[in-house]
Amino acid sequence: MKKLMIIGSNTIHVYNYIDLVKEYFDDILLITNEKREGTDVKTIELDFHLKISSRLKTVAKIKKLIKEYSPSVIHVHQANSYAYYALIAARKSSVPKILTAWGSDILVSPQKSLLLKKMVQFNLRHADAFTSDSTFMADEMRKLVPEKKLEILIANFGIEFLDLKLPKENIIYSNRLHKKLYRIDKVISGFKKFLDNSKDKTWKLIIAATGEETDSLKPLVEQLGLNEQVQFAGWVNKEKNAEYYSKAKIFVSIPESDATAISLLEAMAFGCIPVLSDLPANREWIEDGKNGIIVNSLDENFFERALKLNLAEVASSNRKIIEEKGTKEANRKKFMQLYDKLLQKK
Repeated sequence: MKKLMIIGSNTIHVYNYIDLVKEYFDDILLITNEKREGTDVKTIELDFHLKISSRLKTVAKIKKLIKEYSPSVIHVHQANSYAYYALIAARKSSVPKILTAWGSDILVSPQKSLLLKKMVQFNLRHADAFTSDSTFMADEMRKLVPEKKLEILIANFGIEFLDLKLPKENIIYSNRLHKKLYRIDKVISGFKKFLDNSKDKTWKLIIAATGEETDSLKPLVEQLGLNEQVQFAGWVNKEKNAEYYSKAKIFVSIPESDATAISLLEAMAFGCIPVLSDLPANREWIEDGKNGIIVNSLDENFFERALKLNLAEVASSNRKIIEEKGTKEANRKKFMQLYDKLLQKK
């Protein structure tokens, strides 16, 4: 009987991953910080805050669960406190331990403090196998623990092609979180510059998602006189998200730091022209001026530059890329092969 113990935060990405690999396992147990309503995944809630009381209680509980549940594989998502507590608890266990890095855990956290860097390094030293959604992030993982010479599977969680083909409209779509990291304020400012220099005033900017900066972004839109052209859509379901991708000519994502974003893969599949920040992970998917735009300066009129590309050619090229590297099926095979390899060793 193959049993998966998966450890990660209560985010949609964890549940998407479970859905990706559930066929491989006979039973799955999720250990997370908070159970998500509406899911039938067997779940245990623990405290993963970085504090002494959490460390003692959570490590002891995970250790007990490993003994009781007897998993075939332990798979931890993000090289943060989730991995730290899990790998301390499983240190003496012979169960194979996989660590999947997500982005900020590798690209941002080690830069914040020596303590966080030491924690990430511990995680990278004590897992048995590793996955990353980009070659760039894999290289950064290796730099953190050069003595270990990590073997890292490059795989993402994949996307599904929804059978939805709507006529393209003059829409620019943003669906990243409203956090400082994602620079939604710069998206709005860039849209203002684009609109001021465009003869066509019918363009709309649709901003989905929410976050800690939502309350400051709405006044910015009003201040710039964009109330009629900018729509805050809030959280959207899968179907509405697909509708916006399908209608939008341009998808924009210009965070300060990022690994491979599923939203980028979705936008490519739906035929949007991607407008992205100049990050190594983005350049693994997009060649500037060919199948999207890489923003070198936030002062440039990057939306105007995007419209110089041939939309049909970009859409055709990007769909082929996604079919080869970005679908759920292509990536499911990669993760299952990794599980096969580890279980054969065991």
